[in-house]
Amino acid sequence: MATGAQLVTLIPIKKMDRALTFYTNVLGGKLQFRGDGAMKNFWASMKVGGAEVWLVAPGKLEKRKLAYQTFVVKDIKKYVADLKRKGVKFQKAEAMNKDTKVVGPIAFEKFGAAAFFKDPEGNLLMAWQNFPPM
Repeated sequence: MATGAQLVTLIPIKKMDRALTFYTNVLGGKLQFRGDGAMKNFWASMKVGGAEVWLVAPGKLEKRKLAYQTFVVKDIKKYVADLKRKGVKFQKAEAMNKDTKVVGPIAFEKFGAAAFFKDPEGNLLMAWQNFPPM
């Protein structure tokens, strides 16, 4: 049973220093703890957007085609513009159906809008805005 348990997201990384720089300087995360000794480049804990995230360097990285981390934002246009100013490159938006409106890297649907980008470790991330806002 998960009652009383805390859910933590693990993000696979290749280079700890590079990942920490991106998640703190670009996405505004706050480092809580970084392993020391043999664990220094294997594990770090941080808060990103109010959630606890662990950066972990597994022995073997798996191929991912889905975004396992999503940043739910109030204003996706502003969020994308802010990250672009910090050097983040977004993927070309794709229409999911005939009603999708694509504006630059953002795909607008009746129920929300999405924009996809990668961290320096190659993980696919998504910015999402609900319509109507929750």
